[in-house]
Amino acid sequence: MDRTAQLTARPAQHEIAYDPPTGPEATASLHVRAAEVLEANWTGTSTVPSRNLYPHQWSWDSAFIAIGLRHISPLRAQTELETLLAAQWADGRLPHIVFNPSVPLDAYFPSPDFWRSSTAGRTAGAPRTVQTSGIVQPPVHALAAWLVHRADPGLSRARGFLARLHPRLAAWHRYLLHRRDLGGAGLVSVVHPWEQGMDNSPCWDAPLARITPAPARSFRRADLDHGAPEDRPTDLDYGRYVRLAADYRDGGYRDGAGGGHGAGEFAVEDPAFNALLIASEYALARIAEELGAAGSGRRERAERLTATLTERLWDAEAGLFRCRDLRGGDTLVPVRSVSGLIPLLLPGLPRDIVAALVRTLSGPHFSLGDRTRLVPSYDLLGEAFDPHRYWRGPAWFNTSWLLERGLRAHGEGERADALREAVLDLAGATGFAEYVDPYTGAACGATGFSWTAALALDLHHRRPAPRERQELDKSP
Repeated sequence: MDRTAQLTARPAQHEIAYDPPTGPEATASLHVRAAEVLEANWTGTSTVPSRNLYPHQWSWDSAFIAIGLRHISPLRAQTELETLLAAQWADGRLPHIVFNPSVPLDAYFPSPDFWRSSTAGRTAGAPRTVQTSGIVQPPVHALAAWLVHRADPGLSRARGFLARLHPRLAAWHRYLLHRRDLGGAGLVSVVHPWEQGMDNSPCWDAPLARITPAPARSFRRADLDHGAPEDRPTDLDYGRYVRLAADYRDGGYRDGAGGGHGAGEFAVEDPAFNALLIASEYALARIAEELGAAGSGRRERAERLTATLTERLWDAEAGLFRCRDLRGGDTLVPVRSVSGLIPLLLPGLPRDIVAALVRTLSGPHFSLGDRTRLVPSYDLLGEAFDPHRYWRGPAWFNTSWLLERGLRAHGEGERADALREAVLDLAGATGFAEYVDPYTGAACGATGFSWTAALALDLHHRRPAPRERQELDKSP
């Protein structure tokens, strides 16, 4: 019996929080196929997003992966987060990549010898025993930790899971709120497009245009060994990514203080990044209460951040949130992207903003439920729209998963149900593709992609009643 079969067939004990499917049809079920993807990408301590294209541990990937793994093995889901948080820097940051030393350096770029975390990051407290990148990714981790705890509270308490993670998660949020408030208004800034997770979004075109790219001869793009060039970022954009990362590294990974005085040329307040921090603040409040501490301060902070997000990034005319370019005149970037819809997650949004976001989601720019079944990553009517190029139009499963939660939280049960079914249908039909063409649903990027399998698994096991309303700071 292979390892996946063992995982899905053993009797339910502490590790298992579901009843395995039975009968001849079980081998073809989405549950089993998703579990096979996660098993194939498991390294023993964490899960790679894709064996070939992304052969290390990625930060927000692992958070999403843990959310799905909780339905197979809460113990493995806990281990996923514990492995990531063990690589936390002393200043509180969670690096966006934790490198596997057994993977050859030329398998992925930028590799550990580019980031040089243990030397360039010494002042910031980079760990000495593991190599990481020096930038971060969206803070989904407290939300993931809370959902993983809820999958098997007995196991979680017996292992001290939340008690061990809580101080690390608190330090992570403290780093973001204090070291990355580069605009001085309370919101977190990203200093590299890779930090926001939607690497090649048209949101970055104007901020990146100011960056002198690194010479093409100074690096080799390993991503083109595994992906079609027409689907990946251009060489010009990649040169700018490398320049930004190298400058940040050469500055010792130092972050600027408030008031717009950060050191780098790229500093953007992004709505999705900040919305995920707010959602995780609510989750951290629940974690604190589980541990016998007060959570009211966290909730109050989440409410204040929601008000600041609305004040600084909401564009009523466009009907969605925009990025704010701190180095480009402290102005909103006139681009419609899925990032501007993600704040629908938040329970404290004013009703008129919720209504506007739902209209935008179903309107001509994203056309959810009409021309598209999953949410496009970028404006269908935008000049830069490309249905296949990385984050410039394709639909991604993690953003649709987030928006399904947001729709359901605000009473849009029918829309949420339709989006849930679309995620399940397209994930299974495409072999758990990295992303899909928003019009046709055709697979793009890697297949056997871990967060696609994990989030489909989560929706498969989370069967909400029609029009069910859930609060974002509570477990489904």
